[in-house]
Amino acid sequence: MSDEDDKLRETIRSLLAGGLEVEVFPRADTHDEVQAIVGRLQANGDLKDRLAIAGFTLTPIEHEGIEQACETCMYYQVHRCYCELPELDVPVEPQWSCRLWRI
Repeated sequence: MSDEDDKLRETIRSLLAGGLEVEVFPRADTHDEVQAIVGRLQANGDLKDRLAIAGFTLTPIEHEGIEQACETCMYYQVHRCYCELPELDVPVEPQWSCRLWRI
């Protein structure tokens, strides 16, 4: 993990802990829902907007009986603690979650 990633991760943590309103639901369960969210992310370069649209939380979300945490998402880079989904491309913590979570 780099110092730059650590600083951005702390900024994200502060924004979320500080009450940034995010769109936790509906979760992106279908291809069309994923594409709609991704399209909105592509149109918004601002970090706060991307966090809100993606529905980031500091704790896992349980959805349809599955705990959705970054560490179990296909976009999560374990050794870097990073979300490699191109439209997000941000450092994360293992226990965080977003509505674009995928197995």
